[in-house]
Amino acid sequence: MHRIAERRVKIAAARADFLRFGTAETQSVPGPVAASWQRSLSAGVDAGSSQAVFHSDLDLTGRLMRCSEPVIARLSDEMAQMPLSIVLTDYKARILSRSETDTRIGTLLDDVSLAPGFNYAEASVGTNGIGTVLESGQSLYIVGPEHFLEHLQPFACAGSPIRDPLTGRVEGVLDISCLSEYANPLMHSLVQSAAHEIERNLLVDRSQRQQALFEAYVRVDARSRGAVMAIGGTVVMGNAVAQTLFAPDEQWTIHEHARYLMISPGHPVDQIELSSGKVVHIRGKRVVVGLDVAGIVVVVEIVSEPMAPTGGNGLNRLTLPKREPRSSEPQVAAILSDMSSLLGKRASDSVVSALTAGAALLVLGEAGGGKVSLVAELFSHIVPAGRSVVYCADDLNDHGLQPALDRDRSNAAAQPTLYVFRNIDRLNTRAVTELDAFLSSRELRTGGASGAADGVAVTVSQPDIQEDLAAAHPYTTLLHHFETSVTVAPLRHRIDDLPDIVTRVLARRAGLRPATVSAPAMRVISRYPWPGNIRQLEEALDTALLTRPVGAIQAEDLPAYCHGGAPRLLSALEAGERDLIVGALHKTEGNRMRAAESLGIARSSLYRKLKSFGITVTDS
Repeated sequence: MHRIAERRVKIAAARADFLRFGTAETQSVPGPVAASWQRSLSAGVDAGSSQAVFHSDLDLTGRLMRCSEPVIARLSDEMAQMPLSIVLTDYKARILSRSETDTRIGTLLDDVSLAPGFNYAEASVGTNGIGTVLESGQSLYIVGPEHFLEHLQPFACAGSPIRDPLTGRVEGVLDISCLSEYANPLMHSLVQSAAHEIERNLLVDRSQRQQALFEAYVRVDARSRGAVMAIGGTVVMGNAVAQTLFAPDEQWTIHEHARYLMISPGHPVDQIELSSGKVVHIRGKRVVVGLDVAGIVVVVEIVSEPMAPTGGNGLNRLTLPKREPRSSEPQVAAILSDMSSLLGKRASDSVVSALTAGAALLVLGEAGGGKVSLVAELFSHIVPAGRSVVYCADDLNDHGLQPALDRDRSNAAAQPTLYVFRNIDRLNTRAVTELDAFLSSRELRTGGASGAADGVAVTVSQPDIQEDLAAAHPYTTLLHHFETSVTVAPLRHRIDDLPDIVTRVLARRAGLRPATVSAPAMRVISRYPWPGNIRQLEEALDTALLTRPVGAIQAEDLPAYCHGGAPRLLSALEAGERDLIVGALHKTEGNRMRAAESLGIARSSLYRKLKSFGITVTDS
């Protein structure tokens, strides 16, 4: 023990001389440590003030995490009597996970930012058991004064690289850290053994999800002569037919629509028009592993090609008959051209077709997705002299349908009317019976034919009609009245439509006031997943307009929740804490260190809360 203490004193003296003069006698300093000191000095690391940098773009669900978890759990159990921390990083020295056997060591490591998200690369924090391991490519034991940074002096750490057994590439580092007073050279052997165990897990891991997706793709491809694609996570596969038939941008569109079908209710079968004019039929098969959907395999068939121009020989492709244009079609076309997303254009086009034909329309989609607004707006352009009347399920349940119909008919002159019944899945049995009678009466008046002067549309916010059919929900008895159904995709699948939707919402909310959205605010809006869809977007813009009634809305004018997508529902206490953090960040202009100081918490604690609440700090 005396010799260990004496050795550390010599190393501390050598470090002090090195920091003062740039060179020092290093016979008492291990070679890898001396070389690391030199690299740290050359990189401009300040031994007294340098801090670890935080990153949020971490892969927390990849192979490395999956293969390391059981090893780290076992190691934690075996070392439960010793106050230490076990840290896993990626190949860039960014900390993916940290587990400790004692809360006190966790608090001390928080103070030096040895916490998930922080980067312990040697060029940032000097000599340490993570970054120096990556730089040297070997396992190391770094104790006390061997650390380059002053605030890391109280700690000892042993780190070992984790290599992919097939490629030999370093995937990350496993590190064990404790206070220097508890340091033991056995930590070095222990971390090496655990790292080798993780490497064995990497070798045998075949990623059940990817393997299941690949096997399903091979089976479908063997049975099909057409274009076959498989999409799941970051994996995209396509056979030679798919590569030949579709250009890269067409393939991307099909991939994105397949992802939508993968998570949408009902059978993954659809028909879409590509930007080139091709119409394709997509038939998919979801690949399920356990309770999770691993991906989807789709067979894509071309239904029709775009018309070719007439050639000199007078021949042309077969063309479909065109219906007579209506005077309102240019206005409708303007609305459709504003839609940038495939799903937005597709839903709008289907609504226009149904309303033009006078067909009873069933509109599906998540609550707040703008189903009623879309139908009413398109009807007003198709029938400029018409009107839309909206009936809510709660009102019909409380007061009945007939009084509402009588009131609306007496208050308006005879004019074409679109009757919109919102959320019929919430109707009670009596209201369903009354609506059934109304729809039957309409069919009798029109002889059951399309083209009625008045239109009818109903909306359903249930995610899966099949479940309601199986449960014999009262409203399902009405479905036979409808000739067409349209699904309005949630806002998170129509991000390309956001600029136009924001413009329209502001025009309605601000009236004649000049109100726009700045580029930084639009970036925040585009990054948020909007679980409440357009209704939530309207509320967010209303809040912003209270702060900035005119002019360009800035990022800080938006509600706190817009600045990130927390992956879970927050309690009232957590929501309040989140808003305090966002407020502190705005006051300090995004400076995380000053925000942590104003909140009275450690910087590493602030970063963990930012990640937990899904808060991202954007640069203006």
